[in-house]
Amino acid sequence: MDSLTQIVLGAAVGEATLGKKVGNKAMFWGAVAGTIPDLDVIANFFVDNVTANELHRGFSHSILFSILMAPIFGWIIAKLYKNKEADWKDWSKLMFWGLFTHPILDAFTTWGTQLFWPFDYKVAFNNIFVADPLYTVPFLICVIIAMFYKRTHPKRKRYNNLGLYLSSFYMLTTLVLQQNARANFSNSLQNQHIQYNEIQTRPTPLNTILWTANIETQDSFLIGYHSLLDEDDIIDFSEFPKNHHLLGEMKNDPLIPRLIKLSEGWYTIEKRDDKTYFNDLRFGTLGIGDQAERFVFSYELYYDKEGNLQAKERAREVEEASPLLSKLWDRVLGNKS
Repeated sequence: MDSLTQIVLGAAVGEATLGKKVGNKAMFWGAVAGTIPDLDVIANFFVDNVTANELHRGFSHSILFSILMAPIFGWIIAKLYKNKEADWKDWSKLMFWGLFTHPILDAFTTWGTQLFWPFDYKVAFNNIFVADPLYTVPFLICVIIAMFYKRTHPKRKRYNNLGLYLSSFYMLTTLVLQQNARANFSNSLQNQHIQYNEIQTRPTPLNTILWTANIETQDSFLIGYHSLLDEDDIIDFSEFPKNHHLLGEMKNDPLIPRLIKLSEGWYTIEKRDDKTYFNDLRFGTLGIGDQAERFVFSYELYYDKEGNLQAKERAREVEEASPLLSKLWDRVLGNKS
């Protein structure tokens, strides 16, 4: 999830763990703990795009990291305060839950989280976008209100718990909505007599009303959209040929299996303007339907001066976001029968 959401969750967890003893210090250090796992993005400054994406949500998002680092951070915080309000065990408990709930929340998004690192397995439920105001805003309001009550005031705990309950309920609701959307996609594929190998369903940016699905067929991928407000049950699917053969000799380079693993097999190869692109389908396109010109995550494949195959992530321009969000909002409101 986005940084603000992780800060809010960390603060709420910190308050639930140690708020009665140390007040707003618990929220502060909970927020810090909720931020720490995402410091793995520092790798972007030292390694190439592919390696950085491989490392993201790896060790720092694992159960092992939470277990190992919590007592270390707890000891440091206890040394900072040197009082009897809370000892290093209390702070270690707070840091563990702050660190641990971060990857748990991330596991509900599309990217996937290596909770069980060093085992090579990603947990990704795909039921919430990385930023969702309906999850974050009510939660944030409750935490802010709780912050202004004294640490022993019963309303402090009440508001903090309310934020945790509301966010958890919404998260469970998105799982139900996801299954509903998946059923609609499956029914539409069946009604259109489309045979497919696999289907992946996820919400579109900033909402859980409009859902999209990637469908793998023999030679191509299909992408469709379904809104809970749709009046017409028929879903139109846009087709994107796999074109894996366009890799040519590149397919023998060790970089390609890494990209395939990173995309979990959801990829197409595209030739445009004498350039070769590796498109990761899991995060959708910068557009809807026939207006989808390119994918959100795409790598340009090229050989450097030494003859080594390189993958450069294509930049996403800020001005591309505004028209996309406008089109998404129109589609969220539903199609017409």
